[in-house]
Amino acid sequence: MASPVTAGDIKDDTICSICLGYLTEPVTIACVHNFCRACISQYCAEKGVGTPLTCPQCRAQFQKGEFKPNTQLSIIVQKLKQLGSKPGQGQKEDLCERHEERLKLFCEEDGETICWVCEKSRAHRAHTVVPVEEAAQEYKEKLQGALGPLRKELEEALVLTSKEKKKTTEWQGKVKNKREMIAGEFNKLHTLLREEEQLLLQSLEEEERKTLQRLQENVTKLSQQSSSLQQLITEIEEKCQQPVVELLKDVKSTLSRSENVKLQEPVAVSTDLKNVYKISLDMREALQRFVVDVTLDPDTAHPSLVLSEDRKSVRHGDKRQDLPDNPERFDPCVSVLGAEGFVGGRRYWEVEVGDKTGWTLGVCRESVSRKGQVTLTPEDGHWAVWLRDGNTRPSPPPRPPSPLPVSVRPSRVGIFLDYEEGEVSFYNVTDRSHLFTFTGTFSGKLRPYFHPYLNAGGTNAAPLIICPVPAQAGGNLGP
Repeated sequence: MASPVTAGDIKDDTICSICLGYLTEPVTIACVHNFCRACISQYCAEKGVGTPLTCPQCRAQFQKGEFKPNTQLSIIVQKLKQLGSKPGQGQKEDLCERHEERLKLFCEEDGETICWVCEKSRAHRAHTVVPVEEAAQEYKEKLQGALGPLRKELEEALVLTSKEKKKTTEWQGKVKNKREMIAGEFNKLHTLLREEEQLLLQSLEEEERKTLQRLQENVTKLSQQSSSLQQLITEIEEKCQQPVVELLKDVKSTLSRSENVKLQEPVAVSTDLKNVYKISLDMREALQRFVVDVTLDPDTAHPSLVLSEDRKSVRHGDKRQDLPDNPERFDPCVSVLGAEGFVGGRRYWEVEVGDKTGWTLGVCRESVSRKGQVTLTPEDGHWAVWLRDGNTRPSPPPRPPSPLPVSVRPSRVGIFLDYEEGEVSFYNVTDRSHLFTFTGTFSGKLRPYFHPYLNAGGTNAAPLIICPVPAQAGGNLGP
């Protein structure tokens, strides 16, 4: 037989299990449990984004916002309030399963609620027992005290999560940039290889044409000699068949011609292919055909710079030289330009930097300012890479640049200018790796740029040395 419903049962249904007070604007969730609208909304807000929402009572999952107003329950709550009842009054009493007495006590040792009979039993007689209201208040305060550290831990976890997400984004950005760089370098190499293929095929075709022409000339001359010999043989054979008088006629002339016959050897024609058809699968080797002989322009050199006699190296001197203050001379910037200017085509040169602790290399517009402070930015006409504090960096776009990911410090740097493509690329010749590529649009004359930096008490006294042009270098340089 079912137990009769008491007023306490009804009042239990009007209590919010979150705030333990009467339901205010009660709403029902998917599992049919009821809560104050404000309480369940705050409960949802405290959950992190992406965390599944579960019912505070039965732990069944529900969706945020799936709240149904419970108007009928709201009316019942209002009526109970009008009767003057307080939350919890008349609630169904919890009884001890063994003694059917009210569970009014809490055993500290066993951590369970007991009745007064249990307290007197041998099982709990020696234990510390307190009223359930007192125990509940004590543990409620402890639980609330535990919330602070937990919330702090949660806050730290969220901060760490944010940092890791930021790292993930930054890492993906680095991978994207590296992927684009690799694709760009291979596209460039493919272009150079296709051009080199055409040059090699054209060269091979020209060699084939010239060699075939010489061989054909030899064949023609030998054919002519063979024809003359055949005619003389036929003539002598016929002479031998003639009567005596006819045979003796002009016989000396015939013998003389036969005796003077001498075969002309063909002109020697080599059929060995020239050793110029090497395929360059390495970027540096592919760039060698664009190598130019760069020299330094003394008229642009800062008075403290010392240039070698062949104008192939530059270092910072110990004192300022007495030189004309011409408009093209850098001052106070300790720089010097290459004597050559480029208005198109492709150019490549290499510079030995050795163990120098500071240097800047690249290209600049011929029109850049030579006096006062020089700003090494593409906006001001400089496309350069520089070394500081052991880090190699590109000249900045308007913000300070980040160090380039260089695994091996370069002792030699290659600079490749592709004027039409608007690119200046830098290579670490030491480990044959790509350093950086500037992209843009060029106009006017561009010139190589060198900055050896101060000698820093001798720690950076070594010169920048322009590497000599290999004997086999050179190719389609453009204008």
